Amino acid sequence: MKNLAAALSVELIKTRKSKILPATLLVFAFIPLMMGLMMFVARNPEIAAKLGMIGTKAKLFGENDWTGYFALLSQMIASIGLIGSGFVTAWVFSREHSDRTLKDILALPVPRSSIASAKLLVVMGWFLLLALILYGVGVSLGLLMHLPGWSQQLFLEFTGRYLVTSLLTLLLSSLVAFLSGYSGGIVAPLGFVILTMIAAQFAGLIGLGPYFPWAIPGLFSVAVDAPGFRVQAASYGILAVTFVLGWWATLRWWNQADHC
Repeated sequence: MKNLAAALSVELIKTRKSKILPATLLVFAFIPLMMGLMMFVARNPEIAAKLGMIGTKAKLFGENDWTGYFALLSQMIASIGLIGSGFVTAWVFSREHSDRTLKDILALPVPRSSIASAKLLVVMGWFLLLALILYGVGVSLGLLMHLPGWSQQLFLEFTGRYLVTSLLTLLLSSLVAFLSGYSGGIVAPLGFVILTMIAAQFAGLIGLGPYFPWAIPGLFSVAVDAPGFRVQAASYGILAVTFVLGWWATLRWWNQADHC
């Protein structure tokens, strides 16, 4: 525990002093601002008519009430959250390669598993902070717009679904961590994230979404109770296995790979 605490302290300092942290916070605050703008335009037809294409896109948002707005926020953390967690994971685990500090870190009298575990904890905390910002800014904008259809039960159901969707999305970061170390850069893991997002769309179209790890958070966020779209009990097991395998591969690489 002492080794893990020391490694975690170092990782937190590096993250706090980086320029990437505030940049990601701004991005995740900007996303609900754009969603709120679209929702506002959709609720005001006279403005939508003047804005042309933006107004047309805003009409695609569906229900202009809290039910539709909460659904959009849940889908955002599943889709944009996957990109965000992938980027954060790739940066945390591959920055030692780009900064050429990997050999120095591995020379420290700290187990490599502690260093990797500290990085994963930073990724988890960082992503949950991003999810909280998206949640807080999104709900605040909805209140400012005075959307109709508010109820405490609806809010609690959304909050629970949003939290679980965030956690399910976070489980997919372990394989990105492995690819970041194995490839020695940020391009391969980000390419992997984009590829899995595309594959998730095809998996959903052919009814295999509940069994494809990268499609499960998105399906859970929309809660469609239809064959081929309903999240099964096995879906959570598949996500858990994906996380464990990815984390095992990450630790194995850090412990045994030739880093020279």
